[in-house]
Amino acid sequence: MLEVADLGVDFWVDGEYYPAAVGLTYSVRRGEVLAIVGESGSGKSSSSMALLGLLPPTARVTGSIQLLERELAGLGANELRKVRGSEIAVIFQEPMTALNPVYTVGFQIVETLRTHFDLTPAQAKERSIELLDKVDMPDPGTAFHKYPHQLSGGQRQRAMIAQAISCDPVLLIADEPTTALDVTVQAEILELLRSLRTRLDSAIVLITHDMGVVADLADSIMVMKDGEAVEQGTALDIFQKPQHPYTQSLLASVPHLGVNLTEEGSRAGTTRTAEPVLSFQSVSIEYPKRGRVPAFLAADEINLEVFPGEIVGLVGESGSGKTTLGRAAVGLLPIKQGRLVSAGLDISTANARDLRPLRRKAGIVFQDPGSSLNPRMPIGESIGEPLYLAGEAKGSELDARVEDLLDSVELPRSYRNRYPHELSGGQRQRVGIARALALTPELLVADEPTSALDVSVQARFLDLLQELQQRLQFACLFISHDLAVVDILAHRIAVMHRGRLVEQGSRDQILRNPQDPYTQRLIAAVPLPDPVAQRERREQRAATKD
Repeated sequence: MLEVADLGVDFWVDGEYYPAAVGLTYSVRRGEVLAIVGESGSGKSSSSMALLGLLPPTARVTGSIQLLERELAGLGANELRKVRGSEIAVIFQEPMTALNPVYTVGFQIVETLRTHFDLTPAQAKERSIELLDKVDMPDPGTAFHKYPHQLSGGQRQRAMIAQAISCDPVLLIADEPTTALDVTVQAEILELLRSLRTRLDSAIVLITHDMGVVADLADSIMVMKDGEAVEQGTALDIFQKPQHPYTQSLLASVPHLGVNLTEEGSRAGTTRTAEPVLSFQSVSIEYPKRGRVPAFLAADEINLEVFPGEIVGLVGESGSGKTTLGRAAVGLLPIKQGRLVSAGLDISTANARDLRPLRRKAGIVFQDPGSSLNPRMPIGESIGEPLYLAGEAKGSELDARVEDLLDSVELPRSYRNRYPHELSGGQRQRVGIARALALTPELLVADEPTSALDVSVQARFLDLLQELQQRLQFACLFISHDLAVVDILAHRIAVMHRGRLVEQGSRDQILRNPQDPYTQRLIAAVPLPDPVAQRERREQRAATKD
């Protein structure tokens, strides 16, 4: 179905071309899933966007791209527009920047359908709601009328998947399709992609850093490093007999749920004698009524504490209220009732002036790095801005601090003059992490900080976070849907479901001996980074449903 030969992608930067992909040759058959894996910045997304002519004008694409024996390289804009959506569709990595913020998600799906099919508005709306239902969007009829910012990260991703599959494409390019999804919905989305492949005999190019997803879905794998394909083969061969040293190190970096067994029940290093840095006491958080949208209780009766030097993992489905708690903890959302103490300040009834001291004591890493960085500001200025505004450093001292922070998140110092759109998703996430740690906060709220990071960088980042946290002894509320990452980091875990905390305990209590049925379901849905074991688990799940 897809034949790519000697594909090269170069970007024009400061008077010369820099290669992003070099001499890529691969093919994808009908009904096959090819997974492209590698570090962020290795050229995975750039080479795949080249298939559709979605690269900026500064890019140069060479080589041959054939879809169903038709050459796509060199096609005009009008011809490419007909191919996009109907024959090749893309699920982008960052839904907040891929969806249009001024239109409802329903309008955007309807627009796609009516561009390619002769449908009435009523037919297109009915089909759109059906698609939202198919990707397990809660209350599809209501979600149809919502804007992207009114949905959680996972719900936005589902809306974009619904839009991508609306025209039943023959080739689906899925760029990190499950990044923002919790494990239960991820299992359903992977099942959906599998059924799409079977029903339409479509091919899928899967770009991901989640080796569990690769093991679950991929038939063949291409491993990329520095723009080149270093290894290709079947999923079984790559997982069981990796040949290239880079592939071996990549697989060695994959976090496995359950390998961090300890006898003590929680990791050492927690100072429980001190006052908690973050304390929720019977807190409820409500989004007020806006126009026709009724008031919505996002979190109810929350009791949670985080102590100095402690990492508490907050897990649960997208839309369960995890991010709501994180934002309330740093004063970005008011609370309806209860008492909330953050970094020694009671912010239960605080106004903007009262919250000013908290800005220096609490940092936050946002889930969506693309929309949390100022697109008009070089990343060096974004990282240095908190230091400058707090009066901590300026001039040459500020420059030195920014370079140290870039070093700490393993980004080249030369990147300080680049803009966010010039970085990969993983690199943007590292910028967000450096900015949050700039003022060495007492409290760090990390909202899915590793969701956009590939496994090797994720492993280094987790080591870095643990080392910084042990040295600085800040409290950390770590919001994630990746239970294997939480297993590595967290001292304690709190499980959230539909706005309530259903279970709390030490890492081992929650992950090794869960009591609540929802927690048990959550753990059972985690994909295993092993194709054979994952197939067995999938078959067991299917047998249970039958």
